[in-house]
Amino acid sequence: MEYRVIVEEDEDGMFVAECPTLPGCISQGRTRKEALANIKDAIKGYIQSLKKHNEPIPHSVYKEMVEI
Repeated sequence: MEYRVIVEEDEDGMFVAECPTLPGCISQGRTRKEALANIKDAIKGYIQSLKKHNEPIPHSVYKEMVEI
């Protein structure tokens, strides 16, 4: 499955990664690469928790890019 992730650098220089499809699924890292690895682990844990509690798993998000 693929999920859209948004990565932004905060005022302290840390990279914060968030998965909008999974409310509250946020992680961070000292580098962009670290933040992406951490959010991947967070997403896996989030989905495992949903399965454990018999909750529905949100569908992955498909994105389209447009050039203007």
